[in-house]
Amino acid sequence: MIVSATEFTPGTRRDLPGIARRGMALRRHWPRLEGAVGMWVWVMPVAGRCGSVSVWTGRRALAGFVRLPEHVAIMDEYRERGTTRSVIREYESLEVTCVRRDMEAWLRTDRLRAQPRPGRN
Repeated sequence: MIVSATEFTPGTRRDLPGIARRGMALRRHWPRLEGAVGMWVWVMPVAGRCGSVSVWTGRRALAGFVRLPEHVAIMDEYRERGTTRSVIREYESLEVTCVRRDMEAWLRTDRLRAQPRPGRN
């Protein structure tokens, strides 16, 4: 299984509702996407972030989604309006608890590094 996680932090919070709405609209394609296993779309309005975690049968299936015209349009519209980070992990089998724990840890990792440490400038 291939798991892809993406986080988008817009430069301005005014962009958050639009990117979240557009990202969630991609869900309508899910039943027709070859190799799609599962998806978790999330929005953290107070933190000003949104993103997704998706599970695929293989890299080819993920690549098919990434090339989907609607996905390309969203990326083209918002790419320069914020910061995107992503990770792809491969798992032998789908253990939802393990995947969720790993992806939540990945999402927290960058935030912890970005916070200033006491006593440092």
